[in-house]
Amino acid sequence: MLLPAVLVGAGSGLGAVGFRWLIEVFTRALSGHDDYSSAGHADNPYVPWLGPYFVLLAPVVAGALYGPLVYRYAKEARGHGVPEVMYAVARQGGRIPPRVAVVKSLASALCIGGGGSVGREGPIVQIGAALGSTAGSLLRVSEERMRLLVACGAAGGIAATFNAPLAGVFFAMELILRDFTARAFGLVAVSSVTASVIGRAALGDERFLDLAPVNAGHLAAYALYVLLGAVAGAVGVLFTKVLYGVEDLCDSVWHGPEWLRPAAGGIVLGAILLALPEMYGVGYPVLGKAAVGGYAIGFLLVLLVGKIIACSVTIGIGGSGGVFAPSLFVGAMLGSAFGQTMDGLAPGVTGSAMTYSVIGMGAVFAGSARAPITAVVIIYELTGEYGIILPLMIAVVVATGVSHALSRDTVYTAKLRRRGVDLDLTGPAAIEVRAAMGPPPPALAPGTGLREAITAMIEADAGRLPLVDRHGHYAGSVGAPALSRALHEGLPENTPVETVRDHPPALLAGQSLQEALPLLSDSEGGGLPVLDGERLHLVGWVSHRSALLALHPQP
Repeated sequence: MLLPAVLVGAGSGLGAVGFRWLIEVFTRALSGHDDYSSAGHADNPYVPWLGPYFVLLAPVVAGALYGPLVYRYAKEARGHGVPEVMYAVARQGGRIPPRVAVVKSLASALCIGGGGSVGREGPIVQIGAALGSTAGSLLRVSEERMRLLVACGAAGGIAATFNAPLAGVFFAMELILRDFTARAFGLVAVSSVTASVIGRAALGDERFLDLAPVNAGHLAAYALYVLLGAVAGAVGVLFTKVLYGVEDLCDSVWHGPEWLRPAAGGIVLGAILLALPEMYGVGYPVLGKAAVGGYAIGFLLVLLVGKIIACSVTIGIGGSGGVFAPSLFVGAMLGSAFGQTMDGLAPGVTGSAMTYSVIGMGAVFAGSARAPITAVVIIYELTGEYGIILPLMIAVVVATGVSHALSRDTVYTAKLRRRGVDLDLTGPAAIEVRAAMGPPPPALAPGTGLREAITAMIEADAGRLPLVDRHGHYAGSVGAPALSRALHEGLPENTPVETVRDHPPALLAGQSLQEALPLLSDSEGGGLPVLDGERLHLVGWVSHRSALLALHPQP
């Protein structure tokens, strides 16, 4: 596994470099600037006659390009990416279609380049994970090793894009694998280091934030770090709630084709960018300026609220990008505003506002993602300032605790729970019906006679057969005991089978197998139908044998 881990790390590093280049290309093409978030209300030099109003069109053009791309080739590329990787590792044996890497790269680069207020870290995690899964498929490794290669790809992506190899390792272990073992740590570390070396060779060996030396301040300031952690934890939860609330709102408002949704919603995003151009794209220059105290308290709060809304709208309209960077952005605004406020109230005690800004970044990320180890490590690697470790650890721990108290889910697991997936479940509760179902047996047409139905049942070697109506819709089923009783009671052999049909409980593919097992035990041995979301068409069939195989896979 050592050589595959190195190769996956190299692929992730190259993928991160290529992805950042794509973002720069599309940002320059659609805005006329290297990073429009720091350009104010500047004109686009390619369309100067539009003035600053070009931002109304940039998200529309980008959405018109990536919307059909995602809808047609890889629906998994929509959204922020990390939940899909977590689901693939926990429930799909680490299998991610190779096309996801290509589609995610193009879609996210177009979205960010067109003004989407999202991050590049979530996409690169999904891109690296897809590369790891593809490598595992080519090498025909076991599911356990496939999961490790997916984690290696995710770690490599974070390491290369942030120049933070340790953060890449802990991100993969804490959020993707959700487990710590010496073997997994070693392989993920090798991949992360490889990707980081490639990233540094191509992008330079510079820190994300180049700050002046910081200090923790007076001993009394530790009480303020606790307070900042509590506020940041609440803000992290608020970010998650607003994100999915806006997505629900967009779902209820939009009734057109999904491929057109990003372009249509781009008008709303463009209006936000026109009012607050600092929200254009990832916004790292704005974050850096806030970290060194470049904005007043009032404007910092405007930027904080603006980022939450702009990021939520970008995801809600079907955009493709991460929420990692937005959480850091929100944390920087919160921390800087908090530090400046406290410095005005207790000068000489609080320490520098820059310290609170950096700590706020880690605390809000911890509050939204509940990954405290990753939060501490990544802020240390981004700044290189060991002096913030103690207050950072305190704030992150408090933020994580407050987040636990206020919400069951994180910004990543909430997306999965909304689909009915709980990663904390094990055994039958963790297995979906889709994993236990097989193809449905041949359906009986309307008017089929009893004798003909028995013949069909014998040929299919099934104890129960589904019925369909003249439109091909599911219309119940008939079991062997019911057919036997009907003939024993003297009903003519040509009696329509509809006279003895019944309607056993129908399952949905996304249901938990734990919910299906009691229903299956009462099905007289014939199995149960699995229907589509509209409960009109058969998509599969669960038998006792298929359920047992799902619970205890054969080697």
